[in-house]
Amino acid sequence: MKIQVVLEPSDDGGYTVYVPTLPGCISEGETVEEAMQNIREAIELYLEPVEDDFVANEQSLVRELVL
Repeated sequence: MKIQVVLEPSDDGGYTVYVPTLPGCISEGETVEEAMQNIREAIELYLEPVEDDFVANEQSLVRELVL
């Protein structure tokens, strides 16, 4: 899966990085490499399913989609 991220220089040095297609998915790092590693972890957590939040009624069909 390919996801575009945006790196912006921070006022205090380093970089802020966010994912336009994943609202609220943001991270930062002192270097480009650190920022990229941190946003990778943030994306993985963002996309991780949270079973406790999932509620479906009895008539719903639930399927998994692998990307």
